[in-house]
Amino acid sequence: MNNVPSDLSALEGTAFAPTTFRYTERDAIVYALGVGAAADPLDPASLAFAYENAPAGFRVLPTFASTFGYETMWQILGLPGLRINPMMLLHGEHETRVPRPLPREAALTNHGRLAHVYDKGSGALLLLDVTSEDEQGAVVAENRYTLFARGLGGWGGERGPAADSTFPTRPPDASYRQVIPASQALLYRLSGDRNPLHADPAIAALAGYERPILHGLATFGFAAHTLLRHATAGLVEPFRAIRARFSRHVFPGETLVVEVWDEGTGDVRFRCRVLERDEIVLANGSLTLAIPQE
Repeated sequence: MNNVPSDLSALEGTAFAPTTFRYTERDAIVYALGVGAAADPLDPASLAFAYENAPAGFRVLPTFASTFGYETMWQILGLPGLRINPMMLLHGEHETRVPRPLPREAALTNHGRLAHVYDKGSGALLLLDVTSEDEQGAVVAENRYTLFARGLGGWGGERGPAADSTFPTRPPDASYRQVIPASQALLYRLSGDRNPLHADPAIAALAGYERPILHGLATFGFAAHTLLRHATAGLVEPFRAIRARFSRHVFPGETLVVEVWDEGTGDVRFRCRVLERDEIVLANGSLTLAIPQE
């Protein structure tokens, strides 16, 4: 009997069927509330993400773009020769890039491709790139979903690049705390990720959790909102990219601590931990900002 796993590297470059994503300012507001914006409704910088007539001007939170490619991402389950149990698929890392502030509303077409497949021994690492274009063909956002499929590695393929080892070792320059409301996952799921793991206690128990967990991309959005308030007073124009590794889960009701290292020249490093368990939940985070030219 041949127990050697299938060589999945041949799938690199596979293009997915285009998908569409339409949103209005209401959808952008629901997302912003789902990631903790306007927890203080009297804060003008936060209210700008959650109220269409905000005195500071309405702004779309840049990480709203991380939701554009959900439908494209799930096409990974239909790739020929790739048999993935969804319960064995983990969202390991994520990167969102936007060349300019997101519009208040848009009709987008998503183009996805499997950029790389790496053999990590215990599983396969799948790097999926999704580009979102408006009706004129201009790029509105780019997302890279790094997915880990447990049990599909070990065919002897390329392992991929080493993990980033340049994270600061000094104490953080700033630290921010925010309690995640107990119902936050139920609110965030309205932005497209309806996985019952985040809503159904019975499903969460089957997955080994004592109660439903918060979506990783919700934690990602909480961090982005905090970082923008720290680095740009909530302005979205300088935002260019954000990335992080999902290292642990978050339970709604816990306290999220965002630790910030401002490296200057538009590079802000960060990580997130849960105060109650003192565990890192987002690691090796990086926010990239455009620096005005003199």
